[in-house]
Amino acid sequence: MTAARAFAVVGLVAFALVVLVPFWWIANMSFKTYEQVQFATSIYVPRPFTWANYTALWLDTRFPLWLRNSLVTAVAVTALTTVMASLGGYAIARLRFPGRGFVASLILVLYLVPPALLFIPLYRVLAELGATNTLASLILSYPTFTVPFCTWLLIGFFKALPHELEEAALVDGAGRTAALVRVLLPLAAPGIVASAIFAFTLSWNEFLYALVFIQDETALTVPVGLNLLIYGDVFSWGQLMAASVITTVPVVALYVFIQRWMVEGLAAGSVKG
Repeated sequence: MTAARAFAVVGLVAFALVVLVPFWWIANMSFKTYEQVQFATSIYVPRPFTWANYTALWLDTRFPLWLRNSLVTAVAVTALTTVMASLGGYAIARLRFPGRGFVASLILVLYLVPPALLFIPLYRVLAELGATNTLASLILSYPTFTVPFCTWLLIGFFKALPHELEEAALVDGAGRTAALVRVLLPLAAPGIVASAIFAFTLSWNEFLYALVFIQDETALTVPVGLNLLIYGDVFSWGQLMAASVITTVPVVALYVFIQRWMVEGLAAGSVKG
């Protein structure tokens, strides 16, 4: 083994440890008893091993309801973002109209606006619509920062697709909508999947808007609901870590599944091209 290869292996191992150790620590604490957490016993492996934190989290709190709220919100926002960003990205990348470059730059500027500056005016708008304190407030507000980035991302994907493919579809009698749906969207699938992952992850983990727009405990999402597991200065570390494991697993599984699908989509796109 050469020195360069050995250095690369050591670097990769160090990077993997930095990334994986926090996840291992969270999972490790989720299976510990209250005494083990408080008195730092069985540091590396929980002895005895217990499911009590998961049982208490699922049965004694409203965590299942918060989990459902997060899932409904994330799926709805992802669907809205994917449709709007796909149409917007296609229009800016493929259609010719005055001010197209300005619109593209404006979309990027909108994404760079900090969400903390928007929640007050958004709250006023949602209050006028009577949508506050419901999941609708999150589904309507999250696209304000998911759509600009995803649209900007998809502009690049649509620009990279050969114009000859769309022109051939139009010559064969397909309308512009049919050419978009049957030709361009399948080829842009990797970009669409990447934007969907971004929208889902951001909606799943978002805290500020969910904290401001919703006060009803039954409508909370997981990031805000977990605060209710902190009683004054007493932290239910076992339940908090169990909740972290449960909320992390779906996102990790989604990334693993989509990563393979994205590779297949890239290969299929290269064959079609």
